[in-house]
Amino acid sequence: MRVEAAEEEAAAWHARLGSTVVATKTIEEFFEWRSRPGNADAYARVDRVWRESQGLGGDPQIAEALQEARGRRNRRPGRSRRSVVFGGAAALTALALVVGGTLWWSARGVHETAVGERRDIRLADGSLVNLDTDSRIRVVFDQQGRRVELLEGQALFDVTPDPQRPFSVEAAGARVVAVGTVFEVRRRGERVDVTLVSGRVNVQGGQGGGIQPLEPGQQARVSESRVETRAVDAAVETSWTTGRLIFQNVPLGQAVEEMNRYLAEGIVIDDPGIRDEAISGVFRTGDRDAFVAASSDVLGLSVVPKADGAVGLSRRRN
Repeated sequence: MRVEAAEEEAAAWHARLGSTVVATKTIEEFFEWRSRPGNADAYARVDRVWRESQGLGGDPQIAEALQEARGRRNRRPGRSRRSVVFGGAAALTALALVVGGTLWWSARGVHETAVGERRDIRLADGSLVNLDTDSRIRVVFDQQGRRVELLEGQALFDVTPDPQRPFSVEAAGARVVAVGTVFEVRRRGERVDVTLVSGRVNVQGGQGGGIQPLEPGQQARVSESRVETRAVDAAVETSWTTGRLIFQNVPLGQAVEEMNRYLAEGIVIDDPGIRDEAISGVFRTGDRDAFVAASSDVLGLSVVPKADGAVGLSRRRN
C-alpha cells in the first residue's frame, strides 16, 4: 500500500528543498503548499523519518516515498545557476538538506528547543507552532482563550480559526492577536518582531500602546510602547522553517549573529572593520563551514580556528 497523497507530496517537497540549488520562488511555493490542511503534519512526519533514519528506515511507506522522490530529483538535468537566489559560487555550496523537529501535541505547559534544534508542536486546537533553535514558549489554553507566551527565541504560528476564542502571543510586553492566520514572532531581549505571512493580526505594544493591524508581507517591530511597521519578504524572514537562512546584502555582523543562533561552536568577528561588509547567500542552518567558506571567498577574509572550537574572521592581509 502506498502512502497518502499528502505524504507523497511532502516527500517530493523534502527532496526539492534538498537540492543543490533552490530559488526564492520555490520556498514561497513550499509555504503555500504547507498552509493547506494536513500538509504541515505530513511534512513533519516525512522530515522525522528522514532525520531519524537518513531516509532508509522508520515508516517504510514514507521511506519509500522519500527514496522515490529523491531518485526523481537526481535523474533531472542540472539547472542554470541563473535560477539561484543569490550569486557567489562559494555561497551556493551552502545549500543542503532541510532539517526539522519532532511533532508534539500540547494544550498547556512549557516547550523549548536546544541550540540547533527545531520542533513542531501541535496545539490542542489544531494550531501548529514551529519552534526555532534555542527558543521557549509557554502554552495556556482554557475556555476564555488561547494564549502562548514567547519567553525566548522565535516561532512561526499557523493558527486554526476560531472567532469565539482569539489566539494571542505575548512577548516582552507585546501582544499579537489573531483568529486564523500564519505569522512569526521573534524576541530579542526586550525587542519583538512580528512578521505576517497570511491573514491578519493586530499588534499591541507594552505600556498600553496603540493597536497596529498588519497585512501579509508586513513586519512590526515592537520596542517598549512603540510599534513600527515595514514591508518585508515573508519567505525570506521565515526561511528558517525550511532549514535555511537567506541573506540579501546583509551586514556580515548581522549574518554571523543569525548563524550563531544555531551553532554550539560559533563564529567570531575579530576585525571590527568587516562587520558592515555585505554578504548574500542561502545557507543551511548550522552549516558553519559553508558560511565561513563563502564569507572568506567573497569578502577576502582570513579564518583562524580558536582554542574553544570557534572560528575567527578578519580581513586578509596581502
